[in-house]
Amino acid sequence: MSFSITLRDGRCLAYARPAVMGIINLTPDSFYAASRSLADASTPEDEADALRRRVRMMLADGAQMLDVGACSTRPGYTPPTADEELRRLEWGLPIVREIVASANVPISVDTFRASVAEAAVNRLGADIINDVYSGTRDEAMFDVVARTGAPYILMADSAQVDDFFRERLAALADAIGRHPERTQHGTVILDPGYGFSKTLADNYLWMRRLPQLIADFPDCPMLVGISRKSMIFKLLANDPDHALNGTTVLNTLAIEAGAHILRVHDVREAVEAVKICAAVRGEV
Repeated sequence: MSFSITLRDGRCLAYARPAVMGIINLTPDSFYAASRSLADASTPEDEADALRRRVRMMLADGAQMLDVGACSTRPGYTPPTADEELRRLEWGLPIVREIVASANVPISVDTFRASVAEAAVNRLGADIINDVYSGTRDEAMFDVVARTGAPYILMADSAQVDDFFRERLAALADAIGRHPERTQHGTVILDPGYGFSKTLADNYLWMRRLPQLIADFPDCPMLVGISRKSMIFKLLANDPDHALNGTTVLNTLAIEAGAHILRVHDVREAVEAVKICAAVRGEV
């Protein structure tokens, strides 16, 4: 399960075990309330201090990547304007960068808007673009990925995950081909998109098929993001606040299937799952 990520400056980050990516939400409406950090003008210092504490805790708990989002994609969401999304990132990304400055922890920006992604990478210092709609909502996204050379997380917003990956990877390759001036391109990371355009049965089908997905796309690290999602709490008849145990079970299964990155709200528990799985394999 070792893998590497090439950043836009040519640096290669190598990971011997699955990496844990902590989720930072700069939104008032993310589905899991405890993950929210708000750019509230009425209490700017309090909010900034809370965000600093959250980032420091994630690093202390073992996060090796951070994913910062300023636009919720929960079911039934109403997206903010691009200006509002960018305003939130302009507030939050510098704070996150301040905390991770001395750590070798890449920051991804979670957005489906090409203009926001480009500003986040070129102006605000994000390292990775995490696009939950894989260029289908904004056709300019792949050109931004090609121009910047940033690593890119391509998520399957489809119940036909393998076919979606093949089609979008081909489209991304075409976009990169239109930008021969960029000689260095970042790693493409794949995300099966649990919870997006899938039924409950579809989500568990693609958990079962995860080992085959990983084998079918050997050049792309596989990210699994199931943290506290509805595929857990609908099955168990609870809610996001009570879905940590189910999350840990699925993260453990994903590790054993060969996943490279776990995107989570609860870093410590995911890091513990990685360590325990490594011990079972005799790697500790």
